[in-house]
Amino acid sequence: MSSKPEVGGSHRSLAEQSRHYFSRGHTRVPDQKLDVPAAWMGQELRTQLQQGNAPWCYRLSDTDVAELERAEASAPKNMALIDRDNFPLPNLASHLRQWQCQLSTGLGVQVVKGFPVDRPEAWVRRVFWGLGHHLGEPGAQNPQQELLGEVKDYREQDPNVRLYRTPHNINLHCDAADVVGLLCLQTAATGGHSRIVSTVSLYNALVQEQPALVPHLFEPFKLDGRGERPAGAKPYSELTPSCFDGEYLRTFYHSDYMRSVERHPNVALSQAQRRILDFYDAKGLDEDFYLDMWLEPGDIQLLSNHTVAHARTAYQDSPEQRRHLLRLWLSLQIS
Repeated sequence: MSSKPEVGGSHRSLAEQSRHYFSRGHTRVPDQKLDVPAAWMGQELRTQLQQGNAPWCYRLSDTDVAELERAEASAPKNMALIDRDNFPLPNLASHLRQWQCQLSTGLGVQVVKGFPVDRPEAWVRRVFWGLGHHLGEPGAQNPQQELLGEVKDYREQDPNVRLYRTPHNINLHCDAADVVGLLCLQTAATGGHSRIVSTVSLYNALVQEQPALVPHLFEPFKLDGRGERPAGAKPYSELTPSCFDGEYLRTFYHSDYMRSVERHPNVALSQAQRRILDFYDAKGLDEDFYLDMWLEPGDIQLLSNHTVAHARTAYQDSPEQRRHLLRLWLSLQIS
């Protein structure tokens, strides 16, 4: 099945999903640190992993895998028609609700291990697609309306190509969807670690160390379109990085695109904006803040793009071992 299923299944266009993601409630600028589950530190999660007691990690059981097999066998043959109703997962339902809550109001991080990636790739894609529908509504990941993305080295020469299609380092950023889900099919020969940072913890650090900059997080930044804006539109968009509804802080962060917008005529970052980007980027390189994860084949990493920024270290493939992941962007549906 292609990465762009035929129209007919339940999914959102890139524009619809972006509107949903950026429809964030805002009531005021919080003037103090936020004590919420999403304000985690990398060292805290690292210790949980080392001690083997990370509550945000779940390993699929044989019973779970058998349920996935039954759901795939009964689902429509046309993958574009698969949805949560015709891909039944009654026994996994309670875990799926927990994962949704973890992503929407909790840590913002959920790892699921033991997905059977040793099956035929068409089966793996169908099951990952079906599983995703139980967490939310899949949405397009680029103007080409790609729904089930493939993260690998495409060996392209275009200097403007998105970095996920290359083996290069990717700096901290958020995607324009409630949740990004990655399923690891194969690791690289070397490198390719996933790095995650809580944007709530970055905010707390800003409140403590540079409080004068805090209000500027709630004012518009320009974001470079990198050649993906509609014909006739400005080569950049404008958005507010952070919104706070009185309970939840939601942040969209993309340092590279927020910085490269200056390549366009008569566009410049303010001093405050540049200082915020410098501060967040520097804290994102502090091992107290970040967690590096080595995704193994069969690992699914689910991240909230409202409270977590993610990055990836550079990697190198070999002829026998080429890094390959499947990716979903999801708009959450809480049931």
